[in-house]
Amino acid sequence: MSAPKPRPGRLLRSPVVLRDGQWWLVSGAVAILVTDPAFTGTLDGFATAVTAADQAVAELRDRRNETPASDIGGQR
Repeated sequence: MSAPKPRPGRLLRSPVVLRDGQWWLVSGAVAILVTDPAFTGTLDGFATAVTAADQAVAELRDRRNETPASDIGGQR
């Protein structure tokens, strides 16, 4: 399974935004393109981890909401 790709948009309550595959620092009316490879690599890794965590939580919620076959027609 390949790693999930970061979703475009703001990164978790931060001034960092992924737009068209590029990271931007934004504050009010100012946006600065991030060009430092070490920094963008770190942002990519963090955003990928956040995306994977979001997917794992969604899968857990889906499993939690599924009715097990043994419970169909029975009481809990």
